[in-house]
Amino acid sequence: MPLLNRATLTKIHMLLAAFIFPVAVMFLVTGSLYTWDIKGSYVSDVHMIELAQPLTGDQQALRSLVEQELAARSIDAPSGAAKVKQGGTSFKLEWTGAARDVVLEPTADGAVAKLTIKETTWYRNLVQLHKAKGGQLFKIYAAILAVSLFTILASGFLMAWQVPKYRRQALIFSALGVCMFLLMVAAS
Repeated sequence: MPLLNRATLTKIHMLLAAFIFPVAVMFLVTGSLYTWDIKGSYVSDVHMIELAQPLTGDQQALRSLVEQELAARSIDAPSGAAKVKQGGTSFKLEWTGAARDVVLEPTADGAVAKLTIKETTWYRNLVQLHKAKGGQLFKIYAAILAVSLFTILASGFLMAWQVPKYRRQALIFSALGVCMFLLMVAAS
């Protein structure tokens, strides 16, 4: 009896589907709505910060200043990555995460900087997780989802392949799926 008989494949298929169902629904909903520009929203607070010296484009110095200002307000730092965005002669630090985004930018007055703290709404938080703005633990969870989805798809195909009356249909629909994918990529 082969290791991947239909009973084993069915059990793997069923248990993985049940396990990943909640996170898969989250990714499906946020991804499909995102394509229609439904991304959720933020609640923003703007703080003007007095500076001892004008800001420079040094990412580490900007990040340290943001960390200090957030700590003074008892606010956790964003879970994602911080990066300096440049445009012409201007710059700003953008630090994104699942629960909040932070933007630090200079003002016309070199002694003052503008700190914008954007708290996500519950739906925007899910979108941010979808966009890999969460912590390391959620990124591992998303990788488990990807492996599980592949396993579910592979086990479904293998189950169809093991039943002679479904084998031809599985091949036809696989070919149609590849053609549809290539057509949609070319049309986009």
